[in-house]
Amino acid sequence: METPIRLLLCEDDENLGSLLAHYLTTYGYAVDLCKDGKQGKEAHAKNNYDLLMLDVMMPVKDGFTLAREIRQKDEKVPIIFLTAKSMKQDTITGFQVGADDYITKPFVMEEVLLRVSAVLKRSRGIVPKEQAPTSYELADFHFDVRKQLLIGHGEERRLTTKETDLLELLCEHRNGLLPRADALKNVWGDDNYFNGRSMDVYIAKLRKYLQVDPRVEIINVHGKGFRLVVKEDEV
Repeated sequence: METPIRLLLCEDDENLGSLLAHYLTTYGYAVDLCKDGKQGKEAHAKNNYDLLMLDVMMPVKDGFTLAREIRQKDEKVPIIFLTAKSMKQDTITGFQVGADDYITKPFVMEEVLLRVSAVLKRSRGIVPKEQAPTSYELADFHFDVRKQLLIGHGEERRLTTKETDLLELLCEHRNGLLPRADALKNVWGDDNYFNGRSMDVYIAKLRKYLQVDPRVEIINVHGKGFRLVVKEDEV
């Protein structure tokens, strides 16, 4: 018998939490429901989860704080934030602490199901691109797509799922233009304002990782997109 995908849901609204947990359970997920961040941290320490769904505003320990603490020990587990807020800074903060997606309340259950499925597919490699390279050489960096590793200059860095997807796209367009809209639709699924700001945060992270090698650079092409320039390729 196949082991069900296990989700940790942290939601302090008892009615919403129960409803969402029941809905996801009917679609085959195994859901552990916690009412605050403290309970969530304890559950994560005891169990292995395939995905975390964290409400931002929770008593005892808020979702951002919980995510930061979890990311210190677990860099790979996908995180989706649930929030009633629509402030731009909250969205950016969520992605800065390692979120893979962000859902604003009120939402329809079908949307949650689709987003959970999409994040799991990306993180578990369920739908790899046909005949896509599994690794890239960027000057002295080695980028392993399947293992989500960026290796070089004496360091082995494990990338998040979104960092991996974005860097892979940049590699596919190496020394050419990666259109901004294409990157947003491929990695985030939509080219709206919030996703655009999130992508800028991730581009900044990748640029920071690569800056130790002057031959590798991510360049902003104003109003159009990005170029991953690897100078050793230039003739």
